Amino acid sequence: MPLLRVLIFTVIQCGFRPRIATERSDSGEVRIKKISGIIGQCKYSIHDISRIEPLAEGALPRFNMPFELGIDIGCREHGPDDLKTKICLVLEKERHRYQKVLSDIAGNDIKAHENEPLSLVRAVRSWFAENGVFGLASHNRIWDAYNEFLLKLSEEAKKLGYHDGDYSQLSIAEYIYLATRLSPPTKADLVK
Repeated sequence: MPLLRVLIFTVIQCGFRPRIATERSDSGEVRIKKISGIIGQCKYSIHDISRIEPLAEGALPRFNMPFELGIDIGCREHGPDDLKTKICLVLEKERHRYQKVLSDIAGNDIKAHENEPLSLVRAVRSWFAENGVFGLASHNRIWDAYNEFLLKLSEEAKKLGYHDGDYSQLSIAEYIYLATRLSPPTKADLVK
């Protein structure tokens, strides 16, 4: 979960509104339809397939993220023309680890984050810049903004009645709202 929250913050800092299945909860809504709908509405998508490890000894791994990546690629390949311009980022813990279980995407550009939050910020920020989103603050500046945000978030959590400012209990929707409100995107000092 900590990498997810860093990822969400980085997307906000790059000037975008993150979309994620847990942004809303409706027990009457079929989850895969919600995910497919979000994927179809977004030009940019990020899939962290590093979370495919079994949750317990002897258990099967979770394949939700590779499945969602497949939906995204399917939209791009077989969807209407407006979806053919989708751009996606595939994240993994190690550069070539995914090839053992998902060799069909061996020819794709994957970015590794080494399970390190700062590496994740660097990978996501660079990917946006590589796809024409310019004027972004450096990954170091975004990382500093994230750490400042955590202090603000702790204070806000105290105001909301969370014990000792423990913001880990905030829903993803609340986290996105507070990250957007408390820490607007950090712009780069562009050279003139």
